[in-house]
Amino acid sequence: MTTSGLSDFLRDTKGTLTLDDRRTLVEQALVLFEANYVHLPLKSAMHAVHPVQRLRLLLTRLGRQTEQTMDPEWRFHAALSSVFHSVRDLHTNYLLPAPFAGKVAFLPFRVEEYYDTDGPRFVVTHVVRDFKAPGFGPGVLIHHWNGVPLERAVDLAGDRFAGSNPAARHSRGLQFLTIRPLVMHLPPDEDWVDVGYTGTDGCPRELRQPWRVTDNLPPYVDADGLSTAAVAQGLDLVGDEISRATKLLFVPDVVELEQSGGPAPEELTTAPADAGQDIPTTLPGFFRARAVRTPSGVFGHIRIFTFNTNDPDGFVAEFVRLLRLIPRDGLVLDVRDNGGGHIFASEFLLQTLTPRRIVPEPTQFISTPLNVRLCRRHAANPTRQIDLGPWFRSLEQAVETGASFSATFPITPEDGANAIGQQYQGPVVLVTNARCYSATDIFAAGFQDHGVGPVLGVDDNTGAGGANVWTHGLLKALFEVPAPADTASPYRALPGGANMRVSIRRTVRVGALAGTPVEDLGVVPDIGHRMTRDDVLHDNTDLLARAGEVLAALPSFRLDATRDGATLRLRTKGLDRVDVFVAGRPRASADVSDGDTSVSVTPAPGPRGTVRIEGYAAGILAAARTLVSGA
Repeated sequence: MTTSGLSDFLRDTKGTLTLDDRRTLVEQALVLFEANYVHLPLKSAMHAVHPVQRLRLLLTRLGRQTEQTMDPEWRFHAALSSVFHSVRDLHTNYLLPAPFAGKVAFLPFRVEEYYDTDGPRFVVTHVVRDFKAPGFGPGVLIHHWNGVPLERAVDLAGDRFAGSNPAARHSRGLQFLTIRPLVMHLPPDEDWVDVGYTGTDGCPRELRQPWRVTDNLPPYVDADGLSTAAVAQGLDLVGDEISRATKLLFVPDVVELEQSGGPAPEELTTAPADAGQDIPTTLPGFFRARAVRTPSGVFGHIRIFTFNTNDPDGFVAEFVRLLRLIPRDGLVLDVRDNGGGHIFASEFLLQTLTPRRIVPEPTQFISTPLNVRLCRRHAANPTRQIDLGPWFRSLEQAVETGASFSATFPITPEDGANAIGQQYQGPVVLVTNARCYSATDIFAAGFQDHGVGPVLGVDDNTGAGGANVWTHGLLKALFEVPAPADTASPYRALPGGANMRVSIRRTVRVGALAGTPVEDLGVVPDIGHRMTRDDVLHDNTDLLARAGEVLAALPSFRLDATRDGATLRLRTKGLDRVDVFVAGRPRASADVSDGDTSVSVTPAPGPRGTVRIEGYAAGILAAARTLVSGA
């Protein structure tokens, strides 16, 4: 990892945007906000902001400047970025051009928050390899930042940058103290920070630490391409950039493992994990799976770091493989700090944890003439897997009805969200925080809406980014294919390698909260837990103990099944009845008790027939098993 000082980086940075380039960027931002931005009415009301007027004013000011009198380039970037930040939407961004794109400014340590009887505390949890300072290291308490009490410094940083709700702003403020992705945030104003801390020797000390700049790890997905991964993207790019930078700085072993192609096939175990044992995974950048011992018993723990994949089916397949290797008595599913990614990947995963049929979260466009044109172009385009037909009719009708939004339809195909069914039948608790965003918000909402299990939150809510996000580059590409009579595109190439992103479709809830938007509201946990010192310094000890308590209090079911011709051999626990369906039609029903049962199915399923077995406890669907192709 090659780094440079912030001053050196800025000294070598030369402005390249002409006055016309700047006008183009502002004009294109106006297109996105006026004609595509689905949250504009909500954000204008909730945060009392007027981004469209601010852009018009910026364009007017540019009209009064000349090449000789125009502002320095950094000041223009700051002005345009400020407009995007004002709506507090981590999906709607101005992405700076080179040399800022792909760079991250950082301090060589990570600060996290925990609570004790005196309130919040801020502690160093990781340091970059080979970094040393007197009495400084993991466990050190930080109390001042550039002379400001640290709790106040966190709030100031949170107010400056986007965050959909108070919990998200506070959490982001803490992150931005030490890591700044320059693609969305100009470099820090200060060349260094003065950190006041209590050293490992108990003495008060100060550290003057210069900011450093390095190349970040590349993203997993090309969000500008005409692909399902780009069209179905729900990603907090800031969180994703920080997640990759954190991995680069503090867990380089995982980076090395990913770059080597993951563990060798012989290293992939097929034996169930013992307590304290990590399970090797083919996707180390996406999952960490293990068995953990808690005071309430031994349970599975799977951390999902990101949903940002090009291959949602492969992602789910690896998750299912890991599920088969963890204890069956309960799962702690941990999605903290997950900035989202492919919406298919997040919603395909839900079916593996519940016997209920998954109804994907529906989405809607804001009603504008440009969105009508966009959906008309792609109302039936199966060759590119981009079909906006379901939204087109209602948007076209909105011209007559005056509806503000289109009708709601899911992005995730419902058949795919139910293709393999339940794979884990033990109780599940979902762990969230305010950095869960986008596709992870959607996942957490679906988890709660379908009653998969309780949500255990370490913050008051998730990050609350309920939208599908498209880049300006993708919108431009969508207007270039196919080529009907409507060829006048409002999207122009952006100069200097700059880009923009916009929330294009908003997500609403299903189930008991049907119709409630996810944006700004997020998912409120069922159970709260404040992080402790042992949590942040000793691998979430108290958090896992609390999750174990929750799991131990929940019922556990089991439904294993194999097929031998017309006979199903079942092993059940906690169930009193099973119903059998073949190709969706009811074929058999039997009373069961704990242990082994055989059930005959007449007529016998065909060699490729799909058999679904549903298990009930006191009349409530509690477990399910799907056998495909005679399995």
